[in-house]
Amino acid sequence: MLADLDPHEGEALLDGRCATSMPAPAWRAKVVYQAAEPAWWEPTAGAHFDDAERGFVEQSLAALGLDARILDSDVERLSTGERQRLALVRSLARRPAVLLLDEPTAALDPDSVGKAEALLRAGLADGMAILIVTHSAEQAQRLAQRIFRLEQGKLVTGEDA
Repeated sequence: MLADLDPHEGEALLDGRCATSMPAPAWRAKVVYQAAEPAWWEPTAGAHFDDAERGFVEQSLAALGLDARILDSDVERLSTGERQRLALVRSLARRPAVLLLDEPTAALDPDSVGKAEALLRAGLADGMAILIVTHSAEQAQRLAQRIFRLEQGKLVTGEDA
């Protein structure tokens, strides 16, 4: 519902504006969803970025411990962790107001998780809102201002848990 990708009831608001008050592409430019297994529609990683994003992309890749030459790589030849970090850079490069993440670090080693979380904290510091789905209670504690859990199909807040 938040990403406006599936039919739904109810209303999502951003800065007081309803999602239904703007065209879906405009909403999705402001509210970016990154799936646990992101899609790739171009053969190389670099083809997913605009030239105007190049500086941000290279800086973010370095922060994640990736060499900028990875942009010339065939996406299918990259590891799951490399694709996952590139997808995070792709999502952040769009400069959304809200970033919806589904298990963005699930395939990463602890060092890479730390680097990805540092990049997410930088986005938070810049005013981006992040809603993250994670199975890591530790990650939730490190990144969250509010924590919700699903328990037996019911939403439980941090205060109820």
